[in-house]
Amino acid sequence: MKAIETERLFLREWQKNDVEDLFDIMKNPSVTIGGWKPHSNINTSIEVLNEYIESDERWAVELKDTGKVIGSIRVYPDNNRGKFFAKTINYVLSEDYWGNGYMTEAVKRIIEYLFEELNIDLLSAFHYPNNDKSKKVLEKCGFEYEITIEQGSTRYDGQVFDAVCYSILKSDYFQNKLL
Repeated sequence: MKAIETERLFLREWQKNDVEDLFDIMKNPSVTIGGWKPHSNINTSIEVLNEYIESDERWAVELKDTGKVIGSIRVYPDNNRGKFFAKTINYVLSEDYWGNGYMTEAVKRIIEYLFEELNIDLLSAFHYPNNDKSKKVLEKCGFEYEITIEQGSTRYDGQVFDAVCYSILKSDYFQNKLL
């Protein structure tokens, strides 16, 4: 996984010493309402962090000025797109940093990397219908609404939700970049 820099952030591999920051993010039910089970103790965060490190699909979102990890971005194959070389993105951000444009800044840079360096054809993202913050990030980053899949997502506790799908094509990314 390539380390990526933005104006205010470092997007980098997760490291063992990020465990306290991960626990701070993931223990908050307001943050994990997007589908993740809140971490009840640091041991859960240690297990999850080890998975993050092994999978090489996730960036830690680190503030440049403090070195604190405030979020995570995962990019993985979207195998539902037939002929397209497609990826899916999801993300989580500490509630303490909501409303400051950090995730929009990070996602825009990841999009640039995926289309310009990895040469993907399409990037998709999903959110629950009530997650307006995630919807706003996607729209600010150039994603377009595609479809709502009824009862398309099951949360860790077995509760079923609709899955709202957004996507952005490589051609649209480059067209918008020229504007």
